[in-house]
Amino acid sequence: MRRTVFPHRILPWVLLAPQLAITLIFFYWPAAQAFRQSLFKEDAFGLKTTFVGLGNFRRVLSDPNYLNALQVTAVFSVLVAFGALAVALFLAVQAEKVVRGRGLYRTLMIWPYAVAPAIAGMLWLFMFNPTFGTLSVPLKALGLDWNPLLNSGQAMALVVAAATWKQISYNFLFFVAGLQAIPRALLEAAAIDGASRRHAFWTIVFPLLAPTTFFLLVVNTVYALFDTFGIIHAVTGGGPGKATETLVYKVYNDGFVNLIVGSSAAQSVILMVLVIALSVVQFRFIERRVHYG
Repeated sequence: MRRTVFPHRILPWVLLAPQLAITLIFFYWPAAQAFRQSLFKEDAFGLKTTFVGLGNFRRVLSDPNYLNALQVTAVFSVLVAFGALAVALFLAVQAEKVVRGRGLYRTLMIWPYAVAPAIAGMLWLFMFNPTFGTLSVPLKALGLDWNPLLNSGQAMALVVAAATWKQISYNFLFFVAGLQAIPRALLEAAAIDGASRRHAFWTIVFPLLAPTTFFLLVVNTVYALFDTFGIIHAVTGGGPGKATETLVYKVYNDGFVNLIVGSSAAQSVILMVLVIALSVVQFRFIERRVHYG
């Protein structure tokens, strides 16, 4: 591999300056501000701050509502991440079997990714609204007492379905690209040896998709933790009874609705640490099983 040599030492820094500035302004500076605010407690009017050290963190970690949000986030993230990966992989495999209209099929699969999370949440809310939802009527006709505004299990199922649907298109794009990169000769050789399509998929195709799957696992985890805020806000607002209140939504509730800035800042710091730790675990342990061809 040839090494790129710049004629001037300052040129690389000039080229990196825009990205470094964006990272500094939109990540490091807000993170530092959140950490500073997590060490203080403001009065009800925001006119006076008192240094409390780690008091906000101790208060948050002993709060039953925060522990409930942590549990909700764990369940929600696992269901969304693995659900979106599984459905996208299945659709990508089926897309490879389509002979006519393959381009149209792929285009239709990509469209949902262009929908904003809040809009996606509103679409699912309209479809499954217990009063006038087009898809809630068949559910009630089947004898199901459908009301996600009151039933916590149904509310969780609805936000998981909406968040999964929103992310399927993104995963679908990468899985299709990964499938197209697999040499056809390997599959033809497996067919000649008498391997079934299912056996060839699990022994050849899926292992070769490991790098793509690992990348999407990391992206989907971050998506479930942060980017689903708009969906939850539009569909359930964290209810009923905080059944769908995730960590990022509780940060919003405490900081922007209830104006408990110190507690909200402490929660955001804890969430940032959790995401960093989860990413480290994924790269340290899961990536070891990934083989890059």
